[in-house]
Amino acid sequence: MQNHSLSYTLKSSNYHRPLIFNSLLWLLAFVILIFVFSKGKAPITIDYIYTVGFLIFMTIPVSINFYLLMPKLLKHEKYPWYALAFVINLIVFANITLWLFQSVLDWLFPDYFFISYVSKGNLYITFTIFLISTTLLKLAEDWFYFNKSQNKLLKVKALQVETQLSSLRSQINPHFLFNSLNVIYALALEQKKETTKAIVELSDILRYVIYDSDKERVTLANEITLIQNYIAFQNYRVDTKNCITLDINIDNPQFKIYPMLILPLIENSFKYGLSPTENPAPIEVKITQKSNHLEFQINNANLHTKNAIDEAHSGVGLENLKNNLNLVYPNQHELIINDDKESFKVTMIINDDL
Repeated sequence: MQNHSLSYTLKSSNYHRPLIFNSLLWLLAFVILIFVFSKGKAPITIDYIYTVGFLIFMTIPVSINFYLLMPKLLKHEKYPWYALAFVINLIVFANITLWLFQSVLDWLFPDYFFISYVSKGNLYITFTIFLISTTLLKLAEDWFYFNKSQNKLLKVKALQVETQLSSLRSQINPHFLFNSLNVIYALALEQKKETTKAIVELSDILRYVIYDSDKERVTLANEITLIQNYIAFQNYRVDTKNCITLDINIDNPQFKIYPMLILPLIENSFKYGLSPTENPAPIEVKITQKSNHLEFQINNANLHTKNAIDEAHSGVGLENLKNNLNLVYPNQHELIINDDKESFKVTMIINDDL
């Protein structure tokens, strides 16, 4: 669907205008040749006829070069074959012009007496200069429009990526909010005094999720702070002090990463790996960063808990994480998921070349 959209966009805004290019090219050629053939004097009728006729003979080898030799040989990097074909094209049509041009003019315009404006040697030079010049102009034109098309393609791709990322963020934030409100709802039902404090703490987390997650990159330190705040908030649901270990070993707290990559994994672990019991199974979190390498591991018990809401929203966090990694870190990441009867382990590795 995306490729179709890109192709359609490029086709609907095609910058390539061969009619305009050829019109300007032959107009320029006419002006130059009429000046040469009239020797800088005011041209007369016979000069115009000779110049137009000469250009008609010239259009054949130029067109063969433009629309056969260049696309079939030159643009496929078959340089020796192109050079050979170019020379043959030049010699053949220079000789055809030499043999036929004068006779055709005399036959078409019997009332005029034509004297050849170019000698045999000059004719070959003229054809050589003209074919080389038009080839360079065509390459310049193709290069210009190729870059325009590439820029357009890059802009469209960037817009699509940004649209997808915005869509993914809009899915993450309500998902996170939904889970968090469940915690506050449970506190309110039990009329616990921590309810007000939990609301304030949740507002701090959401402030980061809503505003900072719209940035292109955030520091690893800020993401870790978010995780710590989230774990503290979840303490209202279950005693996290005794059931989670957080092992952090980072060289550069200012290391930049795409926001909201880690939180969905923490969410899933709390949602599916913890039970509100006296001795919940532990969650192990490890974050390691060196140079441009970041590795995040989380391991929790696999409780296989499901309910009606989970069935509808199961896997939203992980699916968004996969999409974000593919968009932001193409060929620069690994996401390894080990799911067995006893445990659920996720390893996320990022090698950021920026």
